[in-house]
Amino acid sequence: MSKPVNIVITEISQVIFEGLSRILSRSGTPVHISHAASLSDTEKFIISNKKSVIVINPFYIQNNIKQFNALKIEYPDTRWIAFIYAFYDPQLISLFDAAINISDPHNIIIGVIKKIIPSGSDAEKSRNEEILSDRETDVLQLLATGLANKEIADKLNISVNTVITHRKNISQKTGIKSISGLTIYAVVKKLITLDNLRD
Repeated sequence: MSKPVNIVITEISQVIFEGLSRILSRSGTPVHISHAASLSDTEKFIISNKKSVIVINPFYIQNNIKQFNALKIEYPDTRWIAFIYAFYDPQLISLFDAAINISDPHNIIIGVIKKIIPSGSDAEKSRNEEILSDRETDVLQLLATGLANKEIADKLNISVNTVITHRKNISQKTGIKSISGLTIYAVVKKLITLDNLRD
């Protein structure tokens, strides 16, 4: 029998927690569901099981983005799903691995969870991941430290158009489009250190 998936639902509403728990329990995948009332509580669950799936109200993240990004860097095997039932800035939602909406039918919610569950194939996927070229790595390192396209172009003695092309290639190869996501990727892959991010 396969090991249950550890799912942490971070949500203040008991009604929403109970409803989500019921839907996820009928997914056909063995699950172990926990309830967290804050981002700090969530971290305690992640420490005990680093391959957790976190279903979280973005409310807990919007004023704690620094802590959230630090958790994503420290626990790269944890998956984060935004559970949305109010309007949030699309940029905030782009920080998550996936999103589900309160109006989504149960089969959509279960589908998103199943798609995102960490598995043994994750290691294989990262082995198959396309390798960045040396120049793409240079661009990513500078991008992650907060430089704009023009500044990167000046530093590497290349045109802005070339920088934009490298950025497109980096996004295609990594599957990551947001700057914050690429920064986390660069830290996880040890292309930059956290010290590089401090001004």
